[in-house]
Amino acid sequence: MAAHLNLLTDVEGVAVGHSTDLALGSGVTVIVFDEPAVASGTVLGGAPGGRDTALLDPAMTVGTVDALVLSGGSAFGLDAAGGVQAGLREIGRGLKVGDALVPIVPQAILFDLINGGNKDWGLHSPYRDLGYAAFKAASKGSFALGTTGAGTGATTATVKGGLGSASAVSSKGYRIAAIVAVNALGSATIGDGPHFWAAPFEESGEFGGLGMPQAIDSRLRLKGTNITATTIGAVVTDAQLTKAEAHRLSICAHDGLARALLPTHLPLDGDTVFAASTAKHPREDMPSFIELCHLATIVMARAIARGVYEATALPIEGAQAAWRDRFSGFSRP
Repeated sequence: MAAHLNLLTDVEGVAVGHSTDLALGSGVTVIVFDEPAVASGTVLGGAPGGRDTALLDPAMTVGTVDALVLSGGSAFGLDAAGGVQAGLREIGRGLKVGDALVPIVPQAILFDLINGGNKDWGLHSPYRDLGYAAFKAASKGSFALGTTGAGTGATTATVKGGLGSASAVSSKGYRIAAIVAVNALGSATIGDGPHFWAAPFEESGEFGGLGMPQAIDSRLRLKGTNITATTIGAVVTDAQLTKAEAHRLSICAHDGLARALLPTHLPLDGDTVFAASTAKHPREDMPSFIELCHLATIVMARAIARGVYEATALPIEGAQAAWRDRFSGFSRP
């Protein structure tokens, strides 16, 4: 079994790449599969943006994908999937239709257009090139978290958002992991303090080991009612799944959003989660799938907290402070 990195790349057959533009205040993250992966997804936010997400419905014909893309840039960011498709086409990947190859690359985007970055990019947005660069950077080892890739321009109601990941192993030995760009309209932290809503699920102090506060402040905290947001991510497992099971797994991963962000799935969020199976290991019994659904919730919650914990403020005047700017000296009582 591969080394445990507590990242999406703990799942065999998965590579992750980022492209980051700090001046733009945005970026792209790509998940590339060695072989076409069974995939589905669920959109529960009220203001989503995506590309080729309809084909992920279990009733649709195409059952596998070559890659998944998470991107900033709102609707402009949807160009990123084209860059990833170009990279896949270069290496001969894609669904064969007659003599043509069509790389299947669903994508979700988040809104980071008014975070202070320079969005004066001229006629064409930079996201196609950012998508291609992220594809070329994809690797199976360790990758950066925080203010990188799709998490570059992410924010939350209280502190800077970011790109997070976490993994787990089921009792049957199946691996499952999450990756997420946290750009929530709500907050990953409790009240005005440093504690994370995901604290009950933390492992090995991965986001500070602070536990829960003595009192819970659950009052509503938002970026602002006219600011669109979106938390986007994916869960991937090496257990063999059907497309319908992948769809169910994506729903359970959304429960991780509900456990790590308050509130979530709002009218101005576009919360979207993909789920995929590399099918490296056969799975037949229902109890093992139920455990994967449970773990999908847990790894997504942990990944969200890690994304915020690892973030750094953008090098832009007036940028939102990061968790580490405000709470780096805080220790558990």
